[in-house]
Amino acid sequence: MNPELPPVAPDVVASAVESLTSRLRKKLDASVESYAALPVLADGPVRRVRCGEDAEVTLTPDPSGTVTDAGQAVCSCLLAPRCLHRAAVLTACPLADTAAEDAVEGGTTPEESSPAAVSAAGDAPTGSRSGVPSVAEHEEAVTEPGKTVSEPRTTPAEPTHETVPLTDAQVAAAAELWTAAATVLAAGVPAAGAVPQAELLRAAHTARLAGLHRAEAAALRVVRGLRGARARHDGHRLADLVANVRELLLTTVLLAAADPEQALIGTARRTYRPGGSLRVHGVCREPVIAATGYGGVVTHLVSEDGRWFSVADVKPGGPARALGAATATVALGSGNLDHAQLARGGLLISGATVSSDGRLGSGKGVRATPVAGQSWSSGPLAALFARPLAEAVAERLTVAPGADPEQAEQAARELVGCDLVLVGAAGEHLIARELTPGQPDAEGLLIRLAPSNGHPGLAHTANFRRLASRPGLRLRVIGRLDPDRAATLRPLAVAPLPDTEATLRLPAGWHGRADLGYDRLEGAHLPPLDVMPTAPVLAGLSNVPADPLAEAPLWRLRRLIEVAVSGGRRVVAEPARDGDRSGGGAALRRSGFHTAADLAADLTAEADRRTRDVFGRTGEADPDRYARAWLAAAVYLAGVERALVRATWQPETTGSCRGT
Repeated sequence: MNPELPPVAPDVVASAVESLTSRLRKKLDASVESYAALPVLADGPVRRVRCGEDAEVTLTPDPSGTVTDAGQAVCSCLLAPRCLHRAAVLTACPLADTAAEDAVEGGTTPEESSPAAVSAAGDAPTGSRSGVPSVAEHEEAVTEPGKTVSEPRTTPAEPTHETVPLTDAQVAAAAELWTAAATVLAAGVPAAGAVPQAELLRAAHTARLAGLHRAEAAALRVVRGLRGARARHDGHRLADLVANVRELLLTTVLLAAADPEQALIGTARRTYRPGGSLRVHGVCREPVIAATGYGGVVTHLVSEDGRWFSVADVKPGGPARALGAATATVALGSGNLDHAQLARGGLLISGATVSSDGRLGSGKGVRATPVAGQSWSSGPLAALFARPLAEAVAERLTVAPGADPEQAEQAARELVGCDLVLVGAAGEHLIARELTPGQPDAEGLLIRLAPSNGHPGLAHTANFRRLASRPGLRLRVIGRLDPDRAATLRPLAVAPLPDTEATLRLPAGWHGRADLGYDRLEGAHLPPLDVMPTAPVLAGLSNVPADPLAEAPLWRLRRLIEVAVSGGRRVVAEPARDGDRSGGGAALRRSGFHTAADLAADLTAEADRRTRDVFGRTGEADPDRYARAWLAAAVYLAGVERALVRATWQPETTGSCRGT
C-alpha cells in the first residue's frame, strides 16, 4: 500500500480486479508490489503513477478526496480499462472507509476529515492492545460532522434482543461473505493475494448494499489485516487479524442461521445527537502514536454526573506531532485553551454535540467557556476511587452474548481509577497492591502496571523507572485495563494519595496530577526515604500471581488457530498426518482442557480431509467445513482466555496464587 495515493472505495478495487483475464490475475500480486514503490506525481488533487513507457495511471478523486467511481481511475495503455496497470495501482491504494465518506458528506471540512488520513488510520490494527487507543477510533472524532465527541458509558452496552427478519438479499449477501471469508481462511496469508481480497471486497460491498453493516465492517478489517500481513507492516499483529477473521465468520454464520438480533446487523455509522449544556472537568492527556504515521493527543474529561467524554486531536505527523499536540490549542469553543490546560481545568459547554462513544464536537453552534478544574479527591472523580477495582473490572470485561465486539472493546477500554501502593519492579512491569476503599488494612488485589506506550520519545518508561525506585510509594492511578493480560493495568496519569506522607509531591502548576506520557517525574517529586515505610509492603516479589495465559497449555490451541490464518489449511493439516507426535492434544487433556483438545483434533482432521472421485483422484477440499471447525476452536479460545483474565482480577484468585 502506498499512502501517497488516495483511498479507493472497495467496490472500485473489486471491479478492476474482476475485469482482468485469468492470465493477468496471475501477475497481479507482483505488479502491486512493484507499482506501490513507484513515485507518485501530484497535480493538485490528481495523482499519477507512470507504470511504463506507454502506461500512466491517473487517479482523480472526488471532492471528498476518495476514488469512488471506476471512471475516476484511467490508464493510458491500449488495454484500459481492463488492464493490469490500473488494477494494480488501485489495489496499491489505501482502502477507503465508508464511514469517513459519509462524514465528509455531512459537512466537515477537508482539513478536518481527510479521507486519506482516515483510510491510513483505518489500515492500522483495530483495537490496539498496547493500551494506546487505535488511531481509527480517534481519527473518527475529527472526521464526524461537527467533530462531535462521544458520551462514554459506565456499563457495557446491552444488545437489543429483538430479532429482525432478513430479506432474501441479506441472506444471500451473508452467504457470499461467508464463502469469501472461508476461501481466504483456507488459503492463508501467503495465498490471500489481490484476487481473494477483491472477492472479499465485492462481498463486503454487496453486504453494505443489503444493509449488513457489521459484517461489511468486519470484512474491510480483514482485508486491511491481510494487506498489513503480506506487506510485513510494522503495526501488523497476527492476533488482530485472527480476531477480525473470527468476527467476520461468526457474524455471517449467525446471520444465516436464523432471524438475528439487531446487534448482528449493525448500523451504517455512529449516531450523533445534541448534548445540551455540559460542565466537564479535565482528567488526563493520552498521547497517540501509530505505525501509520499518525500522532496526536486525546484529553479525557468527566462531567458532573460522572459521564466520560474526550477531545481528540490526531493527525498525520507521528511522534513529533504527538509531543507537539500536548500543548496545542483545543478546537472547542473560543480557542484560548490548550490540551495541557484542559486536562487540569474544565469547560462549561453550551450546545454540545455528543456521539455514542464519548467525543465532544466543536461545530458552529458549540460555545465553551474555561472554568476551574477539580482535584481527583472531590467531585465526580472521587467516586471513581471509592469503588473496589474488582467490581469495575468485572463490569468492563463482561461481554453479553451477541454484543458487538467494537462496543465490547469500547467498554473494556473505559478508564478506571484506584489507590495503589507500589511493591517493586518485575521486568518491564511495576507490581502494586490495591488499597481497598474503606479498608486500609485489608490486602487488596496484586496487579501489574505496564507502560501505556513504550515509545522512547514519550515519558512513560522514564516515569516507570522513577516510580520503581520508591517501593512503598502510595498514589492514585487512572488507567486502562489490558484485556489480554492477567491483572494488568496501563496507567495514564497518577496523583498523590491524600492523608499520607509516602506519596508524590508534585509542583503546584501540575494541579495535583501528572500525565505519565508527557510530565516527567523527577527525584524532587518523590518523598524522601525517611518517610517511606520501614517494613516491606509485601514479603518480596515471589508472591506475584502467575499469569494463567502464559502457564496454561492453551498456547498450543492458540498457535494452531494463528497458524491457520498465517499459513493456511495445508500447514494446519500437518499434525493430523504425524499422529500428534508433539503431544499437544495429550498436554491439553492432562491440564483439563478436554474441549480444547477435541477442537484442535477436529480442526487438524478437517484440514487434512480430502475427497476422491470414482477414479481415486483427489478432489477439491471443502472450505465450508474447515471454516466451521476453525471458527468453533477460535470462539472457544477467545471465551476461555477472557474468562482466565477475568479470574485474575478476583481477590479469591489472587489470594490462592499468593500461597503457591
